[in-house]
Amino acid sequence: MINLELKQYIENTILPQYDTFDKGHNCDHIHHVISESLLLARGYNVNKNMIYAIAAYHDIGIPLGRKEHHIFSGKILNDDKQLRKWFSENEMITMQQAIEDHRASAKNPPRSIYGCIVAEADRDISTETILRRTIQFGIKNYPKEPFPFHLQRATTHLKEKYGNGGYLKLYLHSSKNEQGLAKLRTLIANEKELEQQLHTIFDKETGVQ
Repeated sequence: MINLELKQYIENTILPQYDTFDKGHNCDHIHHVISESLLLARGYNVNKNMIYAIAAYHDIGIPLGRKEHHIFSGKILNDDKQLRKWFSENEMITMQQAIEDHRASAKNPPRSIYGCIVAEADRDISTETILRRTIQFGIKNYPKEPFPFHLQRATTHLKEKYGNGGYLKLYLHSSKNEQGLAKLRTLIANEKELEQQLHTIFDKETGVQ
C-alpha cells in the first residue's frame, strides 16, 4: 500500500502539472508508468513509496528542457521539501538518481534497482503507442512539413532507437517489453507496412479524412 498522505500530495500537487504537457508526457503516460512500475516492483524487495514517487516525478522537468528533462526532474524531486515528511535523505538521493537514469538514451545503466524499474516501465514498448508518439512529436515540431518528411524522420528515429543495435536498452528484460520490442523490430524491417501504418496515424493526427 502506498502511504495515503504521500499519494494525496502527489495527486493534488504533482500530477496535475502534466495536464499541460505534450501528448507523449501527459497524465496518461505518467499514470501508465506509475502502474507499470508498481507492477514490476512486486518482484523485488523495494520501497513501494519510493517507486511511486520516482514514477510520478520522472518527467516533471519537461517544461525546463526536453533534452535534459531527466536532470531537471531529479532536481525538482530533490528540492521538494514536502517529500522529506516520508523519505530520508539517502532515499531522496536514490530517487533523484533513479529519475536521472531513466532516459532510454542514457549511456550507462541505472545506479540502482529503482532506476531499472522505472526505466523499464517508461519504455512502454507498444507498437501503436510508439508510432503515434513519434508522429505526434514530428507534427508538433515540424507542423508545416508534408508526410514524406515525417516518414523519413520517423523511420530514422525508430531504427536508431528500437532497431537491431539501437540505443534503447532493457535492464530488467520484462517479457512484456521483450515481446513488444520483437514485434516492433519486425515492423521496422517491413518498410512498406511501416509506411502504411505511419501514414494512417499521420492522417488521423492532422485531421485528414
